[in-house]
Amino acid sequence: MASMDTSGGDSGHKKGPGVKKAKKLSTRVDMTPMVDLGFLLITFFIFTTTMSTPNTTRLIMPKDEKDPEKQTEVKQSGALTILMAKDNNLYYYEGQMEGDGSNFKSSTYKEIRDVIQKKKKDVMLLGRGLGYNADSTDKDFVVVIKPNSDATYKNTVDILDEMTINNVQRFALIDITDTEMEAIKLTEQKGGGK
Repeated sequence: MASMDTSGGDSGHKKGPGVKKAKKLSTRVDMTPMVDLGFLLITFFIFTTTMSTPNTTRLIMPKDEKDPEKQTEVKQSGALTILMAKDNNLYYYEGQMEGDGSNFKSSTYKEIRDVIQKKKKDVMLLGRGLGYNADSTDKDFVVVIKPNSDATYKNTVDILDEMTINNVQRFALIDITDTEMEAIKLTEQKGGGK
């Protein structure tokens, strides 16, 4: 804590009878307990604060099933396939791709949200028209995302963000087929990419 120095010092005054010596007192403050208190406060604030956790996209991957009977089946009327290509180009088709490519369309990242919302709305209306409840029609809508080798990581994250924004419950990220790659190349050669 604090200590007082009571040692007499030579003050230069005369010493003699009748002259009283004045004692010089000096104070010295010990800072050791303050350092301990500081570390205790730092420790207290570290343990009582909540650490922020990073926000991540929850991704559930299905099991790789070899048996065709155990594989997940998707209704063609509720499927939307999005193909990601180079230069921020997107291509999509609904259901199964036609042999002549008549349902193969191009889009951009700005326009794809409208395409997803329109398809989701169509599936919901079709399901309600057939007498299904909202939960079963939401499960009928599936988006299949297929990036090719020219798609960037940023574009993949952007399209996954679109799934979250549009509240798409079922989507899959899978490999692109050779037929789809040919359709992309033919569209790019014709100048169909935006």
